[in-house]
Amino acid sequence: MEALRQDDPRRFGRFTALARFDEQASAVRYVARDTASGETALVTAARPELAAVPVFSRRFRAEARTAERLAGGWVSPPLETGKAAGTPGDGPEPLWTAAGYVPALPLDEAVGIAGPLSERVVRVLGAGIAETLSRVHATGAALQGLAPGTVLLAADGPRLTAFGPLGAAASAEAGPEDRLSVRLGYLTPEQIAGEEVSAASDLFVLGLLLAYAATGATPFTEGPAEGASRRIAEDEPELDGVPQELRELIASCLAKDPAMRPSAGTVAAELALEGAAGLARGGWLPEPLAAAVADQEARVRALEVPAAGGAETPGADGVPGTDGVPGAYRAPGTAGTPGTDGAPGAAGTRDAEEAPGAETAGPGGIEEDRGTTRFLNTGPRPPRNDTPTTQLALPQGVAAPPLPALAPTAQQAPAAPGASAAPGTPAAHSAPAAPGGAPQPGHPYAAPAAPYAAPGSVPPAGPPHGGPTPYPAAALPTGAGGAGGGGPMVSLPLPPAPAPAPDPGASRRTLLTIAAAAVGGLVVGGGAMAALGSGETAAATDDKPAPKPRRTLPGQAPEPRWTYTHPASEAPPLTAAVWQDELLVLTGESQAAAVDLRTGKRRWQRADAAKGQAALAAGTDLVFVASPTEFLWLAPKDGKVVHRVRYTEAFDDLAVGPLAGSSGPVIWFTASHTVTVKAPKPKKGKKKGKDKQVPEAFFLAYDIVRRKELWRTPVPAGRAPGTPSYRVAAERSADILVRQRSASLTPAEVRAAKRKGSVRSFDQKTGKLLWTKQYGAATPEAATAGDEDGTLYAAVSTDLEAFEADTAKPLWRVEGTEGSVYGTPLIAGPLVHTTESSQSVGAVERESGRLVWRRSTEVPAPGNAPAITLSSSEKTLIAADAVQVTAFAADSGERLWKFQDIGAAEPKGATVSAPYRVLTVGKTAIVQRERSFYAFPVA
Repeated sequence: MEALRQDDPRRFGRFTALARFDEQASAVRYVARDTASGETALVTAARPELAAVPVFSRRFRAEARTAERLAGGWVSPPLETGKAAGTPGDGPEPLWTAAGYVPALPLDEAVGIAGPLSERVVRVLGAGIAETLSRVHATGAALQGLAPGTVLLAADGPRLTAFGPLGAAASAEAGPEDRLSVRLGYLTPEQIAGEEVSAASDLFVLGLLLAYAATGATPFTEGPAEGASRRIAEDEPELDGVPQELRELIASCLAKDPAMRPSAGTVAAELALEGAAGLARGGWLPEPLAAAVADQEARVRALEVPAAGGAETPGADGVPGTDGVPGAYRAPGTAGTPGTDGAPGAAGTRDAEEAPGAETAGPGGIEEDRGTTRFLNTGPRPPRNDTPTTQLALPQGVAAPPLPALAPTAQQAPAAPGASAAPGTPAAHSAPAAPGGAPQPGHPYAAPAAPYAAPGSVPPAGPPHGGPTPYPAAALPTGAGGAGGGGPMVSLPLPPAPAPAPDPGASRRTLLTIAAAAVGGLVVGGGAMAALGSGETAAATDDKPAPKPRRTLPGQAPEPRWTYTHPASEAPPLTAAVWQDELLVLTGESQAAAVDLRTGKRRWQRADAAKGQAALAAGTDLVFVASPTEFLWLAPKDGKVVHRVRYTEAFDDLAVGPLAGSSGPVIWFTASHTVTVKAPKPKKGKKKGKDKQVPEAFFLAYDIVRRKELWRTPVPAGRAPGTPSYRVAAERSADILVRQRSASLTPAEVRAAKRKGSVRSFDQKTGKLLWTKQYGAATPEAATAGDEDGTLYAAVSTDLEAFEADTAKPLWRVEGTEGSVYGTPLIAGPLVHTTESSQSVGAVERESGRLVWRRSTEVPAPGNAPAITLSSSEKTLIAADAVQVTAFAADSGERLWKFQDIGAAEPKGATVSAPYRVLTVGKTAIVQRERSFYAFPVA
């Protein structure tokens, strides 16, 4: 932090600025306070000269809206957004947005203080970022906001503070004719190849950030600077300093092919299966960083609102407790000359006694910059780290690869080969000089060059803005004389801005020029420029452009038709079912509710159906729900109870168990009650024995349309309290095949089975038990399913076997993955779709068992086998587990898309660990994770 400057705004809506937090390329961040409520905020105010550019203004607001959508988790919720800021003068009023202040250190500053971070710290950092990225990527967008200065380390976990390329920009400047030049802080292989950025691009930058956090260096710096782009595109990253446990994951993030990079959800799960908040619980920052965060918090608490009309003390650049104050802690490379303490010419490094008007105080005293802000110099200072361990060993004078020549417009002609830059074009900044004017030996930072000037264009009036950073910035060409060559075209997806056709009116249009430069310690090497036009005419205003359809990125889930979030005031739903392609019926602890499948809006709720089992269609006009005490028939329009059948009245006081299955209007379920068995009459002279309470169990069929019991047949009682739990494995024309869930087997049944499961056949019409069979070495827990043709498919050891249901004769076997087991298969047409605990799904031919395809969901193993579901057309196979939902083409296994919803509402709240569930109806797949529901279109 540093004191406010003379020309800094003092008011942002209800907030009064107290101090500068830091300076970025496109904005300045201030610590501010609402004097009425005492609420402290971090205000991001756009630079006035940039805010005057219409395309900047639109994009700034777009990134603010992204922050609003992402609020919660590791994103501080916005408090207020506006553009009316009180300034000392009559200058332009900047755009600004305020978010809740959280004491935290930027990643670059943290590495400067503590050096390379430990494995646990990197895990929490990466998991927190990946959790937020997964929420962004679920919408089909890319964040493009990752950089060491935009990721903060707070006491409870990381925070993201930039939500687009403006926030993560390394430098930005306003040019003539409403042009904006922005240099990004990173390059990815696909950008170098001239391809569009995608969600996978965020993963590449995440890999760079994690490698930097773990080693204090970037993985692509070895070798000549002019070959940096080639190394990024072709060479393997240098990850020797990364902890072994993290190396493989980070290497996968840095894969050259975007399709080979893991998803954000996969990274989050592999780094911290319990979630970043869970892993950070109890403290995650090393002692120097925890002390620095605590010190920052104390100094912010001690800030006082400046007196009205106060003027800044001339020449007072320092702030008590920060740079420029004797004894104040300053991380190497975070202010002044990068990585150097007290180098000549370094801004903000003068001792307080050298600053005119500045007062000094003894240790622990209050040091004041008159007329601006009070700072309390509190708490112990974290020890300085050995400087060489935190600097990046990068070559000096980093140069960029040549840029392609821009196409001349009607107003400009191409420069002759070798022509120099237009007069007045700013020269490249040089690295800070050592005493005597000689370059500093071994200086690890390459200074940025001036932005590229198109031939014939007027250069900007001043140098580009760029916040202080301890990372190398690659030089861009300084004028029109740059040689031609290939380079990345950098596209910004928010908001859409198609390139205008070259015409005489182009000079009146707002242009956004983006140069991909190596800044932020991530990559070295320059990149090409892309001119993105707003497509506006001279009469255009700053109003938001009309929205355009968003293109789905490869591998991203399609845009949901709707989303629904179950109220936090109610318990999460226990069951979810689709009724007549019209309603999504949810049952919970306190009530049942219905959501309209067309709109995603809740239609009704009914307390009578609390704790009910999955809803079914009772004909065409009623919703059937089995509650713990009765059967209910509800009106689909308003949920009103139309009929009810109490178990005590209809089933002779039987305790009804869970539904075993259904077909059309018929449901099957188990029930039991306790009967008294009298002791036999004792022999003469013997004492009479005690009567026994014995459970009796039954398997029943019931017609939910006619509300009539069809049959009831006795079956062996299950584990106490006595009701066995059945699951219908197959329905055939004459019988149904039933498996008993292993958890409901009695100890005697387990011993008698000798670790083999059995299947029972019941007559469809009478309920008579026809036979009981065992199939090979299939265990009681083995996943089993059958088809209408009389074939049973069962998991046997690590394989999947097919048997003749009536004879138990083996038909074929498919070998599984070593150490894996098959889950419940899904039969559809000529295929049996399979799922394995190795996180693979596939398809085999029903007749022969020939493997058609097998694909990984790319979820880290081990775990339970994903639950698989087919779309109504049977063209899309959807696998759901605890980490993500993955869609495949059912016939070929082509991976179509992935979806993750991180589900953690607050950093300190409970992390959602519930698995995903999928229901399909028509051309829609309903994806559920605890309280959240998404309706995705599917083939």
